Amino acid sequence: QVQLVESGGGLVQPGGSLRLSCEASGNTFNINAMAWYRQVPGKQRELVAIQSSGSSATYADPAKGRFTISRDNAKNAVYLQMNSLKPEDTAVYYCSATRFLQTYWGRGTQVTVSS
Repeated sequence: QVQLVESGGGLVQPGGSLRLSCEASGNTFNINAMAWYRQVPGKQRELVAIQSSGSSATYADPAKGRFTISRDNAKNAVYLQMNSLKPEDTAVYYCSATRFLQTYWGRGTQVTVSS
C-alpha cells in the first residue's frame, strides 16, 4: 500500500501562483509514475501532469506553459508549481502514484482561483 498526502492548496487571485506538494509513504519502493489530476463537481477527473521514472514530464494542454511537475525521489514527493492561475483552474487537485500497475490516490487539496 502507498499513502499519499497533498498540501498547498488554497485561495489565490487570478494571475497568482501556488505550489502543491504530495508526499508518499508506505511501500514507496518501485513507484513508477507520479501525477497530478484535478476534478470539478459534475465532471470527470482529468490529468494535469505526469512524471514517470526516467521519462520527461507530460502535461495536459491547459497546464502547458503554466504548470511544472517535479519529483524528489529521496523524499518520495511530487510537486506541482502552478503559475498564471485562472478561475478555470479551480478544482480539487489529487496526487496519484503508480506502483506495479496499481494506482493510489490522495484525498485531494482544494484550489480556488478567484478575485
